Amino acid sequence: MKNRENHVFQFYQGVIIYPLLFVMVMWIVFWVEIRFNLNFTPQGIFPRRASGLQGIFFAPFIHGSLKHLFNNSVPILILSSALFYFYKDVAWRVLAVIVLAGGFLTWVFARQAYHIGASGVVYGLASFLFFKGIWSRYYRLIALSLIVVFIYGSLVWGTMPIDPSMSWEGHLAGFIVGLVLAFAERQKIVKPEQYVWQREDYDEGNDPFLKHFDENGNFIDLPEEDEGDDELEGER
Repeated sequence: MKNRENHVFQFYQGVIIYPLLFVMVMWIVFWVEIRFNLNFTPQGIFPRRASGLQGIFFAPFIHGSLKHLFNNSVPILILSSALFYFYKDVAWRVLAVIVLAGGFLTWVFARQAYHIGASGVVYGLASFLFFKGIWSRYYRLIALSLIVVFIYGSLVWGTMPIDPSMSWEGHLAGFIVGLVLAFAERQKIVKPEQYVWQREDYDEGNDPFLKHFDENGNFIDLPEEDEGDDELEGER
């Protein structure tokens, strides 16, 4: 089990590099907008307008203020790093679907206004990491779920129409996509290996270890031939 865990949960450069690149692009876009007095908001998602479809690709990198940018940068770094570490085999697919499907859902049912920012991606990542960890029934992933809900549990309020200046529709779209992905990918996780004595075909009478004890639990010395047989059986 340890070897299998180490193979799956293994640190690699992408755990840090990929999230940093994503956030770096966000900051570069914001810097260009400020430096050259540009306005990229019209490149965001505008629901049910053909030209607004471009925002599905551009909106996550466009932010209206420094506060907006910073508030999205830290969660993107933390959550995407967790995604690439714990779910590296499906990380790129999950991230791509959250961006594209979340953006498309926003385009379908959101208010007719420009929707910008990486908040939908944040909600998608938080939703995926939480629900997949719970459904996995695997202690490491459940621990990750609890950490996510402890740090970002308050995000759930962002999926409700509380603040008219906030794209709660984008948040809700990301949350829904993350939830669906967690269900769709639920089988692609590390499964704890069962010990021999946990298997249905386990036979106590043939257990080499239990042969060293009598019916009362007292330790007994086996004849050398039996011990030799046990060693050969163990080698197989």
